Amino acid sequence: MITNNKLDKSFGPIGTVAGITIFVVGIILVFFSLSGLFLILLGAFVGFSSTSTLIDFDKKRIKFSNNLFGIIRAGRWLEISTNMKIGIKKSNKTWRTYSQGSRTLDISNQDFRIILYDSSNKQIMPVMKTETLDSAKIEIEKLSNKLGLGLLDLS
Repeated sequence: MITNNKLDKSFGPIGTVAGITIFVVGIILVFFSLSGLFLILLGAFVGFSSTSTLIDFDKKRIKFSNNLFGIIRAGRWLEISTNMKIGIKKSNKTWRTYSQGSRTLDISNQDFRIILYDSSNKQIMPVMKTETLDSAKIEIEKLSNKLGLGLLDLS
């Protein structure tokens, strides 16, 4: 059984809105000019590209992938060994954009990430994101049992 855990949009929320807008404008312009094809490709890349993690529980492997255009997965599978651990880390991301009037718009996103660590407690990749610490603790227990991984105590 393979599960797909969506993580982030590659260009953040502002880039996603801008990319989808360019994509729609490209669809409209393609009826009038071939330059609309360029806008469709650019908008699809910026608007739909994202990151995710695939977990194959049967073969005990994991894959961090960049989803180009939202559909082309780029990444390599990593075999999960018994000396790996998983832990919880708080994530604070802020995206900033500037308007023509030099005003800033900040969009903050706080969540909790379940991270895969190697035997020397170095981060390998994010596995999953959750909104609350309680849900992260529940998910980390499930993953630990299914994959046979130890828990990392960061306190």
